Amino acid sequence: MATALPTILIVEDEMAIVELVSFSLKAAGWEVDAVHSTAEAWDYLQNKRPQLILLDWMLPDQSGLRLLSRIRSDRNFSTLPIIMLTAKSMEEDKVAGLEQGADDYITKPFSPRELNARIKALIRRKTPEHAELEMQVGALRLDPVSCRVSVNDAQIEIGHAEFKLLRFLIAHPERVFTRSQLLDKVWGDHAVLEERTVDVHVLRLRKALGGADSLIKTVRSVGYMLSEK
Repeated sequence: MATALPTILIVEDEMAIVELVSFSLKAAGWEVDAVHSTAEAWDYLQNKRPQLILLDWMLPDQSGLRLLSRIRSDRNFSTLPIIMLTAKSMEEDKVAGLEQGADDYITKPFSPRELNARIKALIRRKTPEHAELEMQVGALRLDPVSCRVSVNDAQIEIGHAEFKLLRFLIAHPERVFTRSQLLDKVWGDHAVLEERTVDVHVLRLRKALGGADSLIKTVRSVGYMLSEK
């Protein structure tokens, strides 16, 4: 079973930098999309949710800082990991970026190796369900690298959507999520999906887990959680 790799969106108008960064990220195993203005970036976000944005400070239509502020003011993207790419080295500029909601910044010129390290560290910190470490709760084990799920060391067959749901829940054990939160966190802000869709996937997930199905708890009038208790 194959699952989609995390996608990184590059918002940068200098094609040489786009090509260099794209080549480096793809070599490191990421999926990469690129746009060249804040308007293109906003249009992109209305249709697809990346796992992380590399946002240039200076763009042709308006500053990356303006786009950053717009992204952070939208509840759907308030926690989206963002790294600013900037030629500015002044301390006040870096502070301004962080105050507007950037998670990190990297000053040009930068090494692809350093950028990859920054991206991995940020995704681990912000979205632990995309970490590469194996996760386990009780007899249930999930390996994000091989995309395998096992119960009592026996591999089980699991659908793509159920794998994404389980990966998120096992990364946040003992925490209750509403159906709306799960739709946003697991599938992104897709209006075509309804909250009852979550119930369907939870039912399928429990069926796939067999004897470990009791780990997926229903919290009445709230939502779902993964718990051993």
